[in-house]
Amino acid sequence: MPAFFINSFTIKRSFAIAILSLCTMGAAAQQYSWQHLPHITAPMFKHDTISIIKYGAKADGITLNTASINKAIAACSAKGGGVVLVPQGLWLTGPIVLKSNVNLHISRAALLQFTDDKTQYPLVEGNYEGHAAVRNQSPISGTDLANIAITGEGVIDGHGEAWRAIGKERLTQQEWDKLVTSGGEVSANGKAWYPSKSYVKGLNTPDAGIIKPGKTLNDYADMKDFFRPNLLVLTNCKKVLLQDVTFQNSPAWCLHTLLCEDLSLKGIHVRNPWNAQNGDGIDVESCRNVLLEGSTFDAGDDGICIKSGRDEEGRRRGKPTENVIVRNDVVYRAHGGFVIGSEMSGGARNIFVSDCSFIGTDVGLRFKTTRGRGGVVENIYIKNISMRDIVTNAILFDMYYMGKSPGEDGSGNDENNVPVTEATPQFRNFYVDNVVCIGAERAVEVRGLPEMNIKNINLQNLVMKTNKGVDITEGTGINLKNVRLYCADTNPLININNSHDINFDNITYDNAQLLFSLSGKKTAGVKVSHTDLSKAATKTEFKSGAAENSLSITN
Repeated sequence: MPAFFINSFTIKRSFAIAILSLCTMGAAAQQYSWQHLPHITAPMFKHDTISIIKYGAKADGITLNTASINKAIAACSAKGGGVVLVPQGLWLTGPIVLKSNVNLHISRAALLQFTDDKTQYPLVEGNYEGHAAVRNQSPISGTDLANIAITGEGVIDGHGEAWRAIGKERLTQQEWDKLVTSGGEVSANGKAWYPSKSYVKGLNTPDAGIIKPGKTLNDYADMKDFFRPNLLVLTNCKKVLLQDVTFQNSPAWCLHTLLCEDLSLKGIHVRNPWNAQNGDGIDVESCRNVLLEGSTFDAGDDGICIKSGRDEEGRRRGKPTENVIVRNDVVYRAHGGFVIGSEMSGGARNIFVSDCSFIGTDVGLRFKTTRGRGGVVENIYIKNISMRDIVTNAILFDMYYMGKSPGEDGSGNDENNVPVTEATPQFRNFYVDNVVCIGAERAVEVRGLPEMNIKNINLQNLVMKTNKGVDITEGTGINLKNVRLYCADTNPLININNSHDINFDNITYDNAQLLFSLSGKKTAGVKVSHTDLSKAATKTEFKSGAAENSLSITN
């Protein structure tokens, strides 16, 4: 078997992004920084190759190879690094711990199958959804490492079905009957299945996984099954490469990289069942210098997700996810194609997304947060995105995640008068160019906060064949240029609520029952240019305190 060797690669250096000031979608607003992309340094490895067979591993699907695989990794690292080879076969194993300077290479015909014996996964102090938390040890993990990789075209399977709860409505009757007869616990109302009584105890314990002062891991042992592990967790690692491997069937998030630097993911495949509880594809959290390209995701939750910690804990960490390139990726069924949030309390900035396709996701481009998070998401550059069969919004900016905005609760206004504090989140300086979406409930939705509007959102060259058009609430400096809307529900086509400095330049549409609806006393400075109003049965309406002079139209 020839040794496997990774060549280094670089992406254009000299990273400098200017924060662009609020402006309309003119020439100044189009000064994208695509010529000055981040630089990502890849790992390099010695040619030396060690097969796990040398340390007693057996590919019979029965033998538990945990010790053999970990011994091979440790020995390779101790000798200065190289390649640990997982050859053809079905290799049953428990948790694997990576070591510095080691490339774990999974051969094309290899299946690395993690056991469903939960006793093999000890409780550890980990991190989940932005908080320090009790977890079961991840099937693959690494902490404080440098120069590591997982490569090859083989498959890594997390045996997630043994860990996850599931609702009856997410299964066929035949699937439900088979699951119930396999064991586990059924909820009192008969609508959900849980893996064990231990899981149910954790489910019914408030803040079950939060590590509390004076508690030890033994104090959480009776809820062990509830703390589902992520398939792969890398923490505080530098120069990391994941390439060509298939990661599938995770108990929770599939790939979780936390506080890593110089992270490269190329040509990977992530496969979680569509109904997998918290089955995110990848969560890049508080990482710096990241390349994610040529990869495919099919997830039970968000597909490609950017995070940086949650609420006060995330702000205290203060580590944004920054300098990220996402390109040439495909996301199939997932809650969001490309996502930022909602745990983004440390911020996110300088992110470049291009040449991606989202097919059947709940939302296409999804940016979500809520009061209490804090953090600033800024300087986000997106271009050349194709979408099809999106369930809800093609493009969504949402500062009411997990809650109702004023428009939804029927009030039309947020009466909370919430002050701006360090817990107030911010979205600003987004530049989105060339998006085509064929099939979605709504083309664009913006839901900002009264105390902190979503600011400087620039959308141009969009083609949207959707049920509904554009909805903007509590936005400032929202600019749409060269937007084609083919919508079934056009009453109204464009809705603006308590927003100001909103610019529409060259909006085209087939027809509209009502073209513009403006509401709210704060609505002002809405400008429309190069747009044919003659195809609208009713051009404008003003309600809920919106003044007629809040809108100006020029050709």
